[in-house]
Amino acid sequence: MEYILDVQDIHTFIGQYHILQGVNVRVPKGSITALLGRNGAGKTTTLKSILGLTPPRNGKVILEGREVQGMRPFEIASMGIGFVPEHRAIFRDLSVEENLKLAERSKGDYLRKKEFIFGLFPDLERLISLSGTALSGGQQQMLAVARALVADNRLLLIDEPSEGLAPVIIENMMSAIRQLSSESTIVLVEQNFLVASKLAEYYVIIEEGRSVKEGNMQDLANDKAAIHRYLGAA
Repeated sequence: MEYILDVQDIHTFIGQYHILQGVNVRVPKGSITALLGRNGAGKTTTLKSILGLTPPRNGKVILEGREVQGMRPFEIASMGIGFVPEHRAIFRDLSVEENLKLAERSKGDYLRKKEFIFGLFPDLERLISLSGTALSGGQQQMLAVARALVADNRLLLIDEPSEGLAPVIIENMMSAIRQLSSESTIVLVEQNFLVASKLAEYYVIIEEGRSVKEGNMQDLANDKAAIHRYLGAA
């Protein structure tokens, strides 16, 4: 199996706190891989460590055969990684179009990708001139994902895409992520196990800063004892 991303035994500190204490994540190329675990387990820190926003102190982050730990975040991102942070983090005073144009890595990215983006999120085309403050929570989440699609990214890191969304919007977001997986490999942090189990082919469970279990999502979905032990879900 070919891995686009191979995270090997990373340890990450935030201030004096040892947040990640040995996380391993292997992401098959062309897959959707979910990072699972309880609140505070270290899932978001793992994504930020991959991108260099919280640089790991030990261990390796290997992107398509190249070690990237120690590189600056913009250098890592320029290798083809898009990041959709938790809580959306859009520019609320800017229009939808301005938010998308700011995500360009090369001049003309937005014009080249707009048809694809609006095909996934038709609401954004309709709302193109509105500011971020005028968008609903679901529309802001769509915009956050869409920004990561403007540049040519082979790997997308998406943090909690369903958080705070109504069920019908979650279904739309899930459909868009499935379509995206034909274009990019996706690493997904998702607290809603039902959503994660319907989207991801593979999983890694993180518990108290350590990766403790990994494998095929279908196997986990059938393992009620493991779901209860590690995720607290019924």
